[in-house]
Amino acid sequence: MVALVVSMVALLLGVGLVRWVGQRRPIGTPTTWGEAMVGALWVFLLMFLAYGVVPHQWLTWADTELSWRSDRFLAGPGAVLLELPFEVSYRALRDIVVVGIYGAFIVGQVVLWAQWQRRGQTKAPAALTATSSFGRPLVKGV
Repeated sequence: MVALVVSMVALLLGVGLVRWVGQRRPIGTPTTWGEAMVGALWVFLLMFLAYGVVPHQWLTWADTELSWRSDRFLAGPGAVLLELPFEVSYRALRDIVVVGIYGAFIVGQVVLWAQWQRRGQTKAPAALTATSSFGRPLVKGV
């Protein structure tokens, strides 16, 4: 449990650092070779944590301390939850949770990419031109 929590905290701190740098770095600043290498290494580390370490720590915790084995059943004949015509083992539940972890991380990664690409941009103010009743700008004043 401790390893899972520590890896999650390390991942969240790393993502927080990326967001902090993204807010402070001015748009259009040229990137040096060294900055690009450090950034690439940092992104690789975060992806290694997100897609390698955190899911592994979850699987290890579920197998050892929670004892979510294939011979324990959540639903089905002789199970704890429901009497269903099929069996759902705790190992299947463990695997469903790890798929959810991967799904949450891929959505978070796409959101973080989008935020990085849009950093520093502001919405353009609405034009003060007159529009027709159809919503098109008027070329000549009425």
